[in-house]
Amino acid sequence: MMNKVILIEDDETIRTALAGIVSGSGTFQVVASFESAEEAMNWCNREDPAHLALVLTDIQLPDKSGIDFISWFKPKYPGVQCMVLTAFDDAEKVFSALKVGATGYILKSTPAPKLIEAMNDLVAGGSPMSSQIARKVVAAFSEKVHQDPMKDLTSREKEVLDWLSKGLTYQEIADKMFLSIETIRTHIRNMYEKLRVRNKKEALRKTGY
Repeated sequence: MMNKVILIEDDETIRTALAGIVSGSGTFQVVASFESAEEAMNWCNREDPAHLALVLTDIQLPDKSGIDFISWFKPKYPGVQCMVLTAFDDAEKVFSALKVGATGYILKSTPAPKLIEAMNDLVAGGSPMSSQIARKVVAAFSEKVHQDPMKDLTSREKEVLDWLSKGLTYQEIADKMFLSIETIRTHIRNMYEKLRVRNKKEALRKTGY
């Protein structure tokens, strides 16, 4: 049985070429193609996309982006795989696409046989990604992992954090630092925001205390 696919690509020449490549694969059938996310959304509201195996979408589109479409589509149809096919190899765009539910990220420069191979991998349960993209993602992830979480904290905030790690209450910290308890609360609130944490336990864990 053929795997049914929809395409979202605003460049008509590329869209037509893609449709030919995908339909000529022997394993996929293009049931519809669109030049915008809005058109694809309208089609989804009229039809039942649950029978689809795959959505192949560009990121840069005339109205909503491909990432916007996946964000809208994936919660409604979690069983349908979404692959991004784009010229963008920016790591942040990759992370944004993956966060909203994309399970594949392939560059438009990928040769046709490799594209079909990636699509087959995707419907078989894999998460294909162009090697250039994978390299950028690994580099960006490594940078995030090795980034010092305390680098944006002021000396006062670091001192407050140190006292918190010793189990002192807000009032006890205020007394130690000769500050008001409201000032301590402000330092702690700012510190949590910079560390992107919600409480003392998370702050201490993230900073290695």
